[in-house]
Amino acid sequence: MSHRKNVALLAAAQALLLTNGIMLISINGLLGLQLAADKRLATLPITTYVIGGALATLPAAFFMKRFGRRAGFMLGAGIGMLGAAISAFAVGIGSFWLLCFGTVFAGIYNAFGQQYRFAAADAAPLDWKGKAISLTLAGGIIGGVIGPEVGKLTRTLLEPTYLASYAALIGFAAVSMLIASRLDIPPLSVADQKAVGRPLHRIARQPAFVVAVLAAACGYGVMNLLMTATPLAMDICGLPFADTAFILQWHVIGMFAPSFFTGDLIKRFGVLTILGVGAALMFLCIGIALSGVTLMHFWWALVLLGIGWNFLFIGGTTLLTETYRPEEKAKVQGTNDFLVLGVQGLTSLSSGVLVTSTGWASLNTYALPIVAMTALATALFWFHRRSARDGLA
Repeated sequence: MSHRKNVALLAAAQALLLTNGIMLISINGLLGLQLAADKRLATLPITTYVIGGALATLPAAFFMKRFGRRAGFMLGAGIGMLGAAISAFAVGIGSFWLLCFGTVFAGIYNAFGQQYRFAAADAAPLDWKGKAISLTLAGGIIGGVIGPEVGKLTRTLLEPTYLASYAALIGFAAVSMLIASRLDIPPLSVADQKAVGRPLHRIARQPAFVVAVLAAACGYGVMNLLMTATPLAMDICGLPFADTAFILQWHVIGMFAPSFFTGDLIKRFGVLTILGVGAALMFLCIGIALSGVTLMHFWWALVLLGIGWNFLFIGGTTLLTETYRPEEKAKVQGTNDFLVLGVQGLTSLSSGVLVTSTGWASLNTYALPIVAMTALATALFWFHRRSARDGLA
């Protein structure tokens, strides 16, 4: 039953990671708008957060391969504390570029935290992997509720505005470090640590690998493109910050509440069916976003965006676990997260530029080809598997 204890701890750590992430998403763009000399760079502090994560994904994965999950997650939380402290100091002196530097360290913390779901899968029995991933990510629903609320409560608690918000993140990362210290996940054997397995290019040629990475990367890319722009779009539309926090809360609930049953749905209907439904929900989200800019238009679009992301991300992660051997997991998991966070970095940077220059509607239109590519790849792989199965029959 140790895998259940580990999943519970990892879900709690995921909640704190998402508290950190959602607070940064909700305030970084608005603070960037205040501090940046060029308002088109408003979302750059979000981009540097994502870039920090992308650059750290492979080092984080290989660090944990060598020293174990517990040491890696504790190190990541420590780096998160450092990033929050630098960001708080940047707010205090009104430095836009120091804020961007601080969010790089917050992104490194996120890179280590991205491994929570893989740690849950690695420690779970084969038939429980999908559920372990889902339940770990379900912890994010707590972060989705707490993050925006803490952002509202701490926004003006100290002067200047948002100083207390960044200071609060130091405490959240410290609690995450304590939780990580209680994990009991066996390290890889010495043989597995030294083994290199198949070359990455050979693993990456598997259709399952391609679809898994595409689903996770495109799902995350589209979600991040729209979510990052939402606070700015709502501000441009004259909606108050309290409404923005409300929308982001429900968006994160949409992202993580389905996690309580996504694993069961994958087991019952198959991972490719869930990926297809995820893409369909993202199409629906974009359709609603294009139809209006009232509070309820934002609400429906962001909730559906969250659910679509959940199906694509959990489905992609589950499919990815079918593509590697134990000695190969560090490079495969690290590469997957590097690509996912790399796409996230591009979308967060372009998000601010697009929403401030071309508008919310155009931003959503640009997301359509990405979703279409994911849906097409999933459908082709579904037919490939079905043909292979029928051929064996």
